[in-house]
Amino acid sequence: MATMTRVDSARAAELFHALSDEIRVKVVLLLMDGERCVCDLMADLEMAQSRLSWHLKTLNDAGIVSGRREGRWNYYSLNAGAFAEASTILGALKPSRRLAVRSTCCD
Repeated sequence: MATMTRVDSARAAELFHALSDEIRVKVVLLLMDGERCVCDLMADLEMAQSRLSWHLKTLNDAGIVSGRREGRWNYYSLNAGAFAEASTILGALKPSRRLAVRSTCCD
């Protein structure tokens, strides 16, 4: 149970849920080169604004992207801190050695 104390399981689930959809991963890949307008993302993904907005909200709620409004346009960029956090969580979840099977119900 040592891992349970080092990892905020709710936060881990939030981050990895946000990254568990192919469209959201594509959004992240598009934002790797820098901030993008929603209209550019819509064109690149060939997606309606309403559907893209739902995915952006999921990424924003998880802290993976941040948005800013300029006039009538919304621009999104990646939050590097969220990726550092995800990397730390993955590192904490990685077994440090091969673990023995411990079961009392299967004997």
